[in-house]
Amino acid sequence: MTHSSIMRAMQDRVLLLDGAMGTQIFAYKPTVDDYGGPDFEGCVELLNELRGTWIQSIHETYFKAGSDAVETNTFGCNPLVLAEFGLEHRAFDLNVQAVKIAREVADSFQEKRWVIGSVGPGTKLLTLLQVDYQVLYQSYLVQMQGLISGGADALLIETAQDLGQIKVAVRAARQAMKLLKKSVPIWVQITIESN
Repeated sequence: MTHSSIMRAMQDRVLLLDGAMGTQIFAYKPTVDDYGGPDFEGCVELLNELRGTWIQSIHETYFKAGSDAVETNTFGCNPLVLAEFGLEHRAFDLNVQAVKIAREVADSFQEKRWVIGSVGPGTKLLTLLQVDYQVLYQSYLVQMQGLISGGADALLIETAQDLGQIKVAVRAARQAMKLLKKSVPIWVQITIESN
């Protein structure tokens, strides 16, 4: 894999990533109308489309505070999670849109800034037998393809607690890169709980 600009930068210095996206979104106190109706209430990924200026502002605020990179508003933007709102068919497009929002803000700064594709654990885990391998893999594959197609500089599989889920997500990311003929770094961030 060729070294990306963000990986080269990390060899020279520590890079600062943004903070929580959800906390900043909820500071806007989104209403049912902001989500597009009661069927979609709580789907923060849909705000990329309906309240894109909020997401832009959040990215801009983090960059101005000193972040070198921001994460996309795509923590739950895979078909499995979006299916809870009847939006599974929108997963690819919402991921592309989220990257483009972040990229536009990043490119508005004179200094080099990066966009990291956020991939959360979802709501169904392999170890608890809530989902099977192939369904989870296909769901992640759609999300990874959207993030890479949109132009993410790296993929961050974050807040992961299930090693099986991590393996599936990494395999989906590698397959997405193979299909799109584009390589980006894959990072994993693990959350450890006492129980």
